[in-house]
Amino acid sequence: MSARGMPYLKMNGAGNAFIVLRADAPGFDLDADTVRRLSDPATGPGCDQLIVIEPPAEAGQTAFMRVWNADGGKVETCGNALRCVGWLLLEASEQGRAVIGTLGGATVARRAGDHRIEIDMGEPRLAWQQIPLAEEMDTRGIELQIGPVDAPVIHTPGAVSMGNPHVVFFTDRQDDAFVRGAGSLIEHHPLFPEGVNVGFAHVLAPDHIRLRVWERGAGLTQACGTGACAALVAAHRRGLTGRTATLTLDGGDLDIRWDADSGHVFMTGPVELEGTGTLAL
Repeated sequence: MSARGMPYLKMNGAGNAFIVLRADAPGFDLDADTVRRLSDPATGPGCDQLIVIEPPAEAGQTAFMRVWNADGGKVETCGNALRCVGWLLLEASEQGRAVIGTLGGATVARRAGDHRIEIDMGEPRLAWQQIPLAEEMDTRGIELQIGPVDAPVIHTPGAVSMGNPHVVFFTDRQDDAFVRGAGSLIEHHPLFPEGVNVGFAHVLAPDHIRLRVWERGAGLTQACGTGACAALVAAHRRGLTGRTATLTLDGGDLDIRWDADSGHVFMTGPVELEGTGTLAL
């Protein structure tokens, strides 16, 4: 594929913004400086994550999805991007499902209405080594806090991996300054050798959570699909919600279900195609 004049799609899932490229062969790569330039709206189309759709890496896959955060770092997966990629793959075929490979594992996309996609996110990883954490802890509530030792502002978040690492604090403190300050502080905490996404979840009802997420490498975004899945799992493990809830994020609602029989987490939400263009890489 030519490195010049590469077509792209601008998409979003519940406001989480993506540049989506297609590659003709596996192993497509971009340097961090290029990703940062394209992700910054001052120098490129602007996005939270840059996504590349590649040919399948394994038998049984429809395609492989590669993800870079806006800071140029490669990450394992992205839930909202999976919906966008799933929608593109299903629109291009007559199949009822698409299997999308990622560095965090394979997922299955299905239609759930007009411009709505359900993603089978698989089983959450709940062991401390799977998050991963730097030391052994009970992931229902790990030893982490912000504020004075005797009166922490937030503390004891749940830890969940949905193919990428998350911690979820249960709090009604969700203003921009607090989320940015606390999120940026925790993202690179030594407890998380691979960094971490930081969720701030306010449980409004047993089936409704208001969520804001500081994303590793992207900052405060309009929505985080894996973060919504992690928040529902963490909340249910603490007895705060049932196994199904609507997660209200800045960019819209996601419906999350942690199936009791399969153990898989299912995420359903919107997809929007904003426009197209050509990139000079």
